[in-house]
Amino acid sequence: MPNTMLAVVKPEAAPGADVREVKIPCFGRTDVLVKVKVASICGTDLHIYEWDRWAQSRIHPPLIPGHEFCGEVVAYGDEVTSVKEGDFVSAEMHVACGKCLQCRTGEAHICQNVKIIGVDADGAFAEYVVIPDPGIPLEYASILDPLGNAVHTVLAGEIAAKTVAITGCGPIGLFAIAVARAVGAAQVYAIEVNEHRRNIAKQMKADFTLDPSKQDVNALIMEQTGGLGVDVVLEMAGHPSAIRTAFDIVRRGGRISLLGLTSKPISLNFSEDIIFKGITVQGINGRRMYQTWYQMTALLKAGKLDLHPVITDRIAMKDFSKAMERLKTGVASKILVYPNGTK
Repeated sequence: MPNTMLAVVKPEAAPGADVREVKIPCFGRTDVLVKVKVASICGTDLHIYEWDRWAQSRIHPPLIPGHEFCGEVVAYGDEVTSVKEGDFVSAEMHVACGKCLQCRTGEAHICQNVKIIGVDADGAFAEYVVIPDPGIPLEYASILDPLGNAVHTVLAGEIAAKTVAITGCGPIGLFAIAVARAVGAAQVYAIEVNEHRRNIAKQMKADFTLDPSKQDVNALIMEQTGGLGVDVVLEMAGHPSAIRTAFDIVRRGGRISLLGLTSKPISLNFSEDIIFKGITVQGINGRRMYQTWYQMTALLKAGKLDLHPVITDRIAMKDFSKAMERLKTGVASKILVYPNGTK
């Protein structure tokens, strides 16, 4: 095994990132060393690259980012019993402490002391791994992290035979369309201002794709639902207007699951928007460990999910900066990164 590797490095507290040759990290008794086959770019990585307000408050360079990947086990510590050399793996990159109240009561996905590999520590290597079935396509294994967010959000309540609206069709919102269809949603409305993403939403088999910047989404959905509104809203945008739309279009007694992150406080009329409507409002954070992993791998192995339309680009890691620029144009959705330059 060589002593060095190529890696994307955030070297300092400033915009941008470099591809550099660095030392292969050491691993401890409970760690697994994985040779990355495919990684995928997340919105979090764009925040880190652009060095926005969130990144400035959270990230401590130097850092190797990236928290969505799959690869092959090449070495592991002497206390590791769950994998062997050559195993094909993906990983849960949120490392829970195992000691706080949440961890000890079955809610490790909202651990008070969680550390995210690729955010709080160098990416692409993980202490805890989940072994995906070898029959799952390579490119799907690299996006289990965001797919898990979609699965957790969709399955956080009843979904079969329900009308579902998804506000915000980034990769997770697009995955949510496929998941909702796979588990029996009656109708799926995709609400998105970006034309490119609406086109992918159609490929993901949304029944209706709506542009809130040009259409009266509230009126159209009320017309389609006989004035009731939708049973379930999955909010993936985090934009104040999208959240406002979510509360407008959900029916009385319906469910809103909030995954999108807001950049500033927003105003709601709790009496009119929540209490009098009798709705359920859920905050969704990541995935349930490891319940969601079993759910999404079961859906993939059953052939229930076609995710290929969401994967718009495949690049060599040396072209990482070009990928980030393409992501900022709004015409790319999920970008896969190949460390060795092959596809």
